[in-house]
Amino acid sequence: MSLLEENQATDLEQMVGLTRRRFIGAGALCGAAMFLGGNLLSRSALAVNAASASPLLGFTSIAAATSDAITLPPGYSASVLISWGQPLHKNAPAFDPSGNGTAKAQEQQFGDNNDGMSLFAFPGDDNRALMAINNEYTNYRYLYAHGGAPQSAEDVHKAQASEGVSVIEVRRKGDTWQFVQDSRYNRRIHGNSPIRLSGPAAGHEWLKTSADTSGKKVLGTFQNCANGKTPWGTYLTCEENFTDCFGSSNPQQVFDAGQKRYGVVAASKEINWHLHDPRFDMAKNPNELNRHGWVVEIDPFDPQSTPAKRTALGRFKHENAALAETRDGRAVVYMGDDERGEFIYKFVSRDKINHKNPKANKDLLDHGTLYVAIFDAGDGNADHPKGKGQWVELTHGKNGIDANTGFASQAEVLIHARLAASVVKATRMDRPEWIVVSPTDGQVYCTLTNNAKRGEDGQPVGGPNPREKNVYGQILRWKANADDHGAADFSWDLFVVAGNPGVHAGTPKGGSSNINPQNMFNSPDGLGFDKAGRLWILTDGDYSNAGDFAGMGNNQMLCADPSTGEIRRFMVGPVACEVTGISFSPDQKTLFVGIQHPGETGGSTWPEHLPNGKPRSSVMAIWRDDGGIVGA
Repeated sequence: MSLLEENQATDLEQMVGLTRRRFIGAGALCGAAMFLGGNLLSRSALAVNAASASPLLGFTSIAAATSDAITLPPGYSASVLISWGQPLHKNAPAFDPSGNGTAKAQEQQFGDNNDGMSLFAFPGDDNRALMAINNEYTNYRYLYAHGGAPQSAEDVHKAQASEGVSVIEVRRKGDTWQFVQDSRYNRRIHGNSPIRLSGPAAGHEWLKTSADTSGKKVLGTFQNCANGKTPWGTYLTCEENFTDCFGSSNPQQVFDAGQKRYGVVAASKEINWHLHDPRFDMAKNPNELNRHGWVVEIDPFDPQSTPAKRTALGRFKHENAALAETRDGRAVVYMGDDERGEFIYKFVSRDKINHKNPKANKDLLDHGTLYVAIFDAGDGNADHPKGKGQWVELTHGKNGIDANTGFASQAEVLIHARLAASVVKATRMDRPEWIVVSPTDGQVYCTLTNNAKRGEDGQPVGGPNPREKNVYGQILRWKANADDHGAADFSWDLFVVAGNPGVHAGTPKGGSSNINPQNMFNSPDGLGFDKAGRLWILTDGDYSNAGDFAGMGNNQMLCADPSTGEIRRFMVGPVACEVTGISFSPDQKTLFVGIQHPGETGGSTWPEHLPNGKPRSSVMAIWRDDGGIVGA
């Protein structure tokens, strides 16, 4: 019996050229150890010796911390590359910390809440690059002088201008990198930028509105979470919680099955754009919802190019897009749908990648096949379970996806990819977030960040989702059959099951055997590989430092050796932030990492620490003081 048959249903201008700063020394490391409040661990217990078994990890693991600062291992330094509100051009308005800045100004400034990002080196010049950086959402308490929900169309426009993507030029100067203000490549792609819809769903009736009767021209990308980088030099930005931006002026509006499945509600999700922008009012423009939730392809080297929403990759709450290649040369895009009980997808292009002529791949992602994953129940191992899986095709006319199950065409399959995946009984996952492919052995890793509803709502416990009411998360790993990403079958295991052995003894809540009191974390979210194969883990979890999360401190970035399973804590972020977005300089001597929403719940003035100052999401550049490779 196949898995398909047996599976269950279910200015800051002065920041430019900021003098390098050392964020941690021996005294600070000792002070950071006080995170347990009266239960101080010994210094030897807080640091894993850098000369231990792993041949990849060459830094001292640091303690958890709760300070409003960036904490790094001894021998590392960091500086702010760019922060929210920094003008991209010299004639653009400076950041206004009062919150009185305009929407027009924000369209010319670095966006808010930076998330996934990729670096694109200039051909033949490893000291010059472009960075495409997602700006996921915005914090109203800091965006507006009034500190509340939008009160006007101008307020909504400003919020939309804060989201999307920022493309910037960076250059190496001395031992680190700096933002190049006024580069001709600097630009913003925001919530009102012209974007074209492409691929099988473009032009479908469900994508047409009174403002766009063609169904092929859409305004804006927003709620941009993580990202992907193609072999032909383009950037993939992923629209995640897009439905949160919609609401209805009719509080009694009845939503259809597709609208409900994607999570739209009449009251919006505290974003409230629909109250002042009719484009987001479901009572007036219901099809506008279908025009968002896609992967968007951007050419960072062509500032005049129009981004394209690639509908062949399916519509859902995209977290990121990880690129791989089949044995016969076709492009593969692995994607997670970040919501409790949703699925993991794979797209395989129809045509081969043309490595000799990158421009020939311009529309490669418009043609191909979308699949969804089914995982078996695994071997039941409590520590590192493993099992088998398969990819099931989501094509109209196959696997029960047809008019009888509500799909009249492939366009409808793609617009309602979640519903199609449910028809084939894909495995409901614990919020699949970032997916990355190892550069050394081709194995694929996916963060399953958490799922407090596991065990409820028809979400069975087992397989790669081994815990009910999963508050800690895990990292799933799979290997394609015959090492071919085009294969239908794969084997899987759990690389790590996060937990808190300081509070809970043993599995499941204590975590797998490679979790200990010195490296524990919750809610793995971002992932990234460097060229040597070190796996970098970024968290977006509970930073209360209490209860189930006692001793974990602020959100953090860890580094793992995929071969030995060893994990060390490399960085801790400031108060109430998410650590997200990662990229490396071509020589691997600078690591770029994002700090999103510092002070989300208050208590932070990072990174400037000015009296009564506002916290600002920022991109950090981190390097070794001796000029070596980060992490080695």
